[in-house]
Amino acid sequence: MIVNNSLDEVKKRENALSIIKDIVENKGREFLFDLTGLSGGFIASPSELSLLETYVGPAIFEDALQEVGIEHMGGEKVLPLNRTSSGILATILTLVEKDSNVVHYLAKLPAHPSIPRSCNLVEANYFETDVFDEFTIPDNTSLVIVTGSTMDHKVIDEDEFKAVIEMAHERNIPVMVDDASGARLRTVVFNQPKACDLGADIAITSTDKLMPGPRGGLMAGSRDLIDEIKVKVNQFGLEAQPPAVLAMVNGIKNFNKDNLVNSFERKDQLFDLLKEKFNHIQKTPTGVMITPEDLTKEIDIDHDLSDNDLAFVFSMLLLRNHGIITIPAVGMPGASATIRFDLSTSDAFNLDLDDLSEKIFSSFDELISAIPNEDECKKIIF
Repeated sequence: MIVNNSLDEVKKRENALSIIKDIVENKGREFLFDLTGLSGGFIASPSELSLLETYVGPAIFEDALQEVGIEHMGGEKVLPLNRTSSGILATILTLVEKDSNVVHYLAKLPAHPSIPRSCNLVEANYFETDVFDEFTIPDNTSLVIVTGSTMDHKVIDEDEFKAVIEMAHERNIPVMVDDASGARLRTVVFNQPKACDLGADIAITSTDKLMPGPRGGLMAGSRDLIDEIKVKVNQFGLEAQPPAVLAMVNGIKNFNKDNLVNSFERKDQLFDLLKEKFNHIQKTPTGVMITPEDLTKEIDIDHDLSDNDLAFVFSMLLLRNHGIITIPAVGMPGASATIRFDLSTSDAFNLDLDDLSEKIFSSFDELISAIPNEDECKKIIF
């Protein structure tokens, strides 16, 4: 293996960011194509920027966020955070006791790593499953977690979603929903209700996923629980700062459902183009993807690279050669190594899909040439 631990993933990400910086400085931003679905943004007017002081900013923009955030997420109150992971951590610190159980249902394993890591911090017992018939809530359970849409955009079945919430509430156990991308993907593309409207006590979304907001988290839920969790958020410095709060407000205001619908329609065209070369490409709600395991199936030469290493090399070649940004290149440690070409991003709107497919094909050919030489692959990644 080339990428063996979180430190290797950090070094990989640093290399990717260096490549991005070089492209912007020497070619221009128009030569980058962020297809992660996490491109986010920071929308602000000069008059708004002038208010981003330590105390003035929260006074102005947190009130505005309550209005647009509740409309977007449901619930009685919202809480801005510096990351979705921060909200997950704060919730578990608040609600989960040592040696108690936390059970998690999602459409497809694995869960986002912030969830089991947070449970480990409080020394709780953590269980996750993607088989509904195997989902149970044991005694001494302090929190039930549901993922609305996985890291690879696998969306939960609505009936199963409701059933898990009902099972938890029958035993007076709170339910937290990790709705990072699901707050938009589930509701817009799959026409599911908001998590809070389905009965979730707490729901958390990422404000840069499938919307033009900043990298941050927004929690919604019952007023009492939000207030309780907010104490932990402030104690540990997990709150969003004024610039992020402003960008959240404007990101929600500028969220365009039509962009998701359009990407849902264009994905079929890209899928058909890529099927000319790949046998294991899959559709997502807003694009196409290839998992590390499926990428391995596309390669018929001997090599010593792991499935994830192959994805990392491929993603770095896409970035270095064509300015195509995918999650395996820039993702945080523990992020999915699945390569997604998400067509909901602003960079994707004007992309010629024939040209995009040719760039993907040429990078794959270079991957085939590189993988027999592990040292060359290390250079590409790091």
